[in-house]
Amino acid sequence: MLFSALLLVFMANADEIGDARKRWAESPHGPLLERILPPTFEATQLPEPGSPGARLTIGYCVQCHNLANPAMHNAARWPSVVERMVKRMAGRGNLGGVMSEMMAGVKAPSAEETRTIVAYLRKHAQTPLDPARYPEVNAPAGEAFRLACSQCHVLPDPQRHSVAEWRAVVARMQENMEWMNRVVGTKPVPGEPQLRVEEILAFLEKHARR
Repeated sequence: MLFSALLLVFMANADEIGDARKRWAESPHGPLLERILPPTFEATQLPEPGSPGARLTIGYCVQCHNLANPAMHNAARWPSVVERMVKRMAGRGNLGGVMSEMMAGVKAPSAEETRTIVAYLRKHAQTPLDPARYPEVNAPAGEAFRLACSQCHVLPDPQRHSVAEWRAVVARMQENMEWMNRVVGTKPVPGEPQLRVEEILAFLEKHARR
């Protein structure tokens, strides 16, 4: 019974994502929307995929960009991010008339739906690393992790994942960074921290959840 319910959710999610990508393909703003987030996080990877929060997150967020991982931000940041996105879905925001044109056909969530989305994202948000608990993060052993990972989000607590899970997460982050480099250019920016994967994994695996 549970499997059947989840299957129906995934099928509905696929339809919503497919509809959004069709709209991007037909819109002159499609390439811009598609580049906002990398396409490396799938609906099946969402925590509590059958929950109202997950369904609303997919239904509204994929209208404008690829699916965001709730762990993309920490809990304190999600409310302001969602508030900004809801304004844009309503055709308002920092681009004025352009934003209204880009959001043609896009639906904005109600106040109640917005609260559900925010609660869901906050529940599954990134847990920030406490430097007092991991002083090694500010030492040479934590440098690769600190510099690379802080470019995109708060530093995650190593206890969030097991050793095996961290390897999969870091591989996905490597894909994300390679995708971003393809979007903004093909050459590394001088002085930009590079992804030293083995050093990052060494730090995370040392402190990972057992």
